[in-house]
Amino acid sequence: MTTAKNQALAYPNATFNRKKLNIQLTWLSSGFKRSIAIVLFFLLWEVLPRMGVVSAAFLPPLSQVFQTGWELYQSGQLTHHLVVSLQRSVIGFTLAILLAIPLGLLIGWYKLIAETLNPLLELFRNTTALALMPVFILFLGIGEVSKISLLVYACTWPILLNTISGVQNVDPLLIKSARTMGLPPYQLFRKVILPAAVPTIFVGIRLAGAISILALVAVEMFGSKAGLGYLIMYSQYSFEIPQMFVGILIMTVLGLAFNYGLLAVEKHFTKWKKNPVE
Repeated sequence: MTTAKNQALAYPNATFNRKKLNIQLTWLSSGFKRSIAIVLFFLLWEVLPRMGVVSAAFLPPLSQVFQTGWELYQSGQLTHHLVVSLQRSVIGFTLAILLAIPLGLLIGWYKLIAETLNPLLELFRNTTALALMPVFILFLGIGEVSKISLLVYACTWPILLNTISGVQNVDPLLIKSARTMGLPPYQLFRKVILPAAVPTIFVGIRLAGAISILALVAVEMFGSKAGLGYLIMYSQYSFEIPQMFVGILIMTVLGLAFNYGLLAVEKHFTKWKKNPVE
């Protein structure tokens, strides 16, 4: 009797352990599939220059790039350039969020404002930030103000347009149900419109995060004495190719860190969604 009871208790545990093992194997398999292309890419980067398939003068082996990066880190140069770039990117990105989300909520909520400003929005959204760089420098000079202002401009549009779209595309049934329950406009906006628009807003924020890194490279190539963009451009001019690739790789890692960090924040604020946009 006791043996049968113990066996009955053991079966659920065995089933649970089997499911847990299957989940772990699936996760490992997925991780392997995702990483194999990157590993192969880095392997080719190391091997092809050493075999002479591509010129090591233009594409140094990956190990040489890592060695140069370590030397730059030990000298303090890499940390200095990284900190300067992070400051510019974070300030521009944060100011864009503080500007674009309230403005987008206002435009999306009030139809008259949206109809009035739509032609102007269409005009500026199709004007690339890099094309306006001479204008920013002309009016604001070549210092930090023009660089950060250009980053704010570049990051504002994806956040602004996605915020407007998120508010305007809320399910009408949700709005109708809330009004049927007698919610006043302020409560309707706070409890229905805003939560429903959050996933779309975060899509814009993540796009802006990527843009803040991409635009940063161009911004720092003009009139800068520090920053990763400056490091890349200076290294290219002085033909220090391994150092140039160090800057490029750090920019790539920085962009990935921004994206995954924002994705984690998005998942935190959209826990009610089963499948957040990735």
